[in-house]
Amino acid sequence: MSNKINGAEALIKSLICEGVDTVFGYPGGAIIPVYDKLYDYTSQLKHILVRHEQGATHAAQGYARATGKTGVVIVTSGPAATNVITGLSDALMDSTPLVVITGQVASSLLGSDAFQETDVVGIVHPVTKWAVQIRRAEDIPAAVARAFYIANNGRPGPVVLDIAKDAQVGTLEWAHLTCDYIRSYIPVPEINNADISEAARMLNHAEPPTILSGHGVMISGAENELRMLAEKADIPVAATLLGLSTMPSDHPLYKGMLGMHGNIGPNYNTNRADVILAVGMRFDDRVTGRLDAYAPQAKIIHIDIDSSEFNKNVKAALTIHADARQALQALLPGINQTRRTAWLDSFIPCEKTENEKVIAPEVHPQGGMMKMGEVVNLVSRAFGDKAIGVTDVGQNQMFGSRYFRFTEPRSMLTSGGLGTMGFGLPAAIGAKMGCPEREVVLFVGDGGFQMTIQELGTILEYGTAVKIVLLNNNFLGNVRQWQQLFYDGRFSQTPMVNPDFVAICAAYGIDAENVTDRSQLSDAIARMVKSDKAYLLNVNIDPTDMIFPMIPLGAAVDEMMINANEMFKL
Repeated sequence: MSNKINGAEALIKSLICEGVDTVFGYPGGAIIPVYDKLYDYTSQLKHILVRHEQGATHAAQGYARATGKTGVVIVTSGPAATNVITGLSDALMDSTPLVVITGQVASSLLGSDAFQETDVVGIVHPVTKWAVQIRRAEDIPAAVARAFYIANNGRPGPVVLDIAKDAQVGTLEWAHLTCDYIRSYIPVPEINNADISEAARMLNHAEPPTILSGHGVMISGAENELRMLAEKADIPVAATLLGLSTMPSDHPLYKGMLGMHGNIGPNYNTNRADVILAVGMRFDDRVTGRLDAYAPQAKIIHIDIDSSEFNKNVKAALTIHADARQALQALLPGINQTRRTAWLDSFIPCEKTENEKVIAPEVHPQGGMMKMGEVVNLVSRAFGDKAIGVTDVGQNQMFGSRYFRFTEPRSMLTSGGLGTMGFGLPAAIGAKMGCPEREVVLFVGDGGFQMTIQELGTILEYGTAVKIVLLNNNFLGNVRQWQQLFYDGRFSQTPMVNPDFVAICAAYGIDAENVTDRSQLSDAIARMVKSDKAYLLNVNIDPTDMIFPMIPLGAAVDEMMINANEMFKL
């Protein structure tokens, strides 16, 4: 019996067979056949109509990062396809699994500069793990299977399927195809036991070792193994920006965030450790500071599933090419039970200075306008430190990362490597759709909010109960901080004239209120927490508020400003 269907239906059925239940997208001419068939599968595949294609990619990223599943996007050709480039680049930098499906003009028109024709594969090649153009209906099932295998195996990342219109309307004999092997592609390498033994020996003989936890720990689901190893060997743990929530905030061995605006203790003691176990991280410039002054006395053990990261920025004494969870599981039995009281106590003076000089003035200010840190702190507490925190990019990102706390994995979502303003709102929507049982709270600045503000329409349509904390200082705050510190206070193009955000929310049917004074803050947060719908607080923030500590450009990782006029010293 014939089982002939068209390519569009084959695409839909293939997505369902891959376990996809939610897609984010926007229809158009070159993808209409797919949307026509989607009409028949609405009970099996939920489509979220975003308001801009970039919003679709960021929402899919939020969904993927919160759930661990592959995010899926469907858009049309031409400008729709070019609108997804930022999201693809962001997903590649932050190892987020996406399958992005773009429509394309009919094969006969390719190369003719037809209406809304774009060389999608050529454009996206540098920002994807794999991209392919499909011109025949019969190639669709295999391409979808391969796309999902590549996107979410090994180091995750984005994949693009560019499907010509004639492939969508052409027919094929339907059969579900799977992919679990691609020649020359080894996503999870076999662990070298000799490397594991050497890593155990190095850690067992270390005097002041440190563990650096990156995004790879979260991707592999290695949070328990990381904690068990740290506890067994009594080793302090610090997290990269994307590694946040791989350790609970209140764990006694968790010492905070690394990097430019990270915590003093882990930054300072990076340059005093004799062995560093780096798990699933890239040693990017925001973590290392000046490379020739980074961890000068440390032997570095680098575990990563992507061998291209080895010795790229920082020279390692030992590299372990492996999945983080598998590597830590193999490493655990060889680790000695140890106590490192003196080494852990060395963090106390750093923490004391940071609490007195940085945290207290920010979180508990004595008068003046509201601070970002105090708002983030109060919001985190109000949600019992159990919400998923999402940030945009800028000061809101750094304050959110420093003062939002975590009790569960996958509780902090942000744009790390690319630093994409506008990421926050659609990513929060995607996270809430992926994890409807969890509260999702977004911290966003007035600049980034307006880059994707149209996605309030998505909230309106689907009733997505995202809580939005708009940290509004009427400035592009991060750039303003640099202008204040390093450019003689010349605020070139950073002041912003903003609209009435509460009125805009009202137009979208979203509850919102202005918080203009500290006396209003706690009650406003309580109303937001109590609401079972989307809610926005437009909080009036001190425009002079700056994020510290700060490693200035060109400084070493232990050379930190703790305010505008003072460097950290013990």
